[in-house]
Amino acid sequence: MNSIELGVFVAVAEAGAIGRAALQLNTVQSNVTQRVRALEDKLGVPLFHRSKQGVTLTTVGERLLPYARRVAELLEEARLVASDDAVPGGELRIGAMETVAALRLPPILASYSGRYPDVSVTIATGTTEALVARVLHRELEGAFVAGPAEHAELTSFRIAEEELVLATAPRISGVAELRRDGRAAGKVIVFRAGCSYRQRTDEFLAREGLVSVPRMEMGTFDGIVGCVTAGVGFALLPRAVIAAAISDGRIRAHALPNEIAHAETVFVQRRDTFVTAALRCFVECIAEQRA
Repeated sequence: MNSIELGVFVAVAEAGAIGRAALQLNTVQSNVTQRVRALEDKLGVPLFHRSKQGVTLTTVGERLLPYARRVAELLEEARLVASDDAVPGGELRIGAMETVAALRLPPILASYSGRYPDVSVTIATGTTEALVARVLHRELEGAFVAGPAEHAELTSFRIAEEELVLATAPRISGVAELRRDGRAAGKVIVFRAGCSYRQRTDEFLAREGLVSVPRMEMGTFDGIVGCVTAGVGFALLPRAVIAAAISDGRIRAHALPNEIAHAETVFVQRRDTFVTAALRCFVECIAEQRA
């Protein structure tokens, strides 16, 4: 077997159909079929169950898939090692929670882009759960997530500690008002499932006996702030991120219990990944901003 055949095998397994894999690989369907059959002939076993609806992995195919993916990852890492030099260049894929993208990331990017203009930086936002998964799957070189990030395959370092507050419309006097009438401040506005702030929101609601308050799920930080400002509902947000809205009276911030209020932000990377010059210099910029 060779790396090309393994790469085609992975593409077919992930696409679930020969035709879709061919489109992704920018080749003809017959070429994909030929590569898959050549790999099956060499191994002496079928790797896919074929039907009119597409293909599914056989038991052997399921066992082979993680090894084939790892081969592709090693080849990409070998390419990076061979092409990397002391001057950062190429691509850098970084993940960040919405709140980090709004507050912590801009000065880091400003410093980094000014020093290393040849690096093409892509920023992906998402929940902590989703971003950690993408780092583990090598889709991102690193990500800013909520800590602690305890995983055997990850290494992390602390960026900052955020103070979470209960953000409401100015007319809401405090948590006591919510206890008296859980619907007084409208809906509880939360990020998507997998967000650490959503988990803390659930803890807060349970602690205050507000589990029956209706929810509204938003995908962006700006959307949540806009809804709180408009009086649609309330949310748990980092004080630093909404400081401007607090100071100009659009949002009222209420203190939370210590065990809920303090949230750590960390930067995570895979332990075994090759650290390119682009990533190394990005981490240095993070350290400078943190200091």
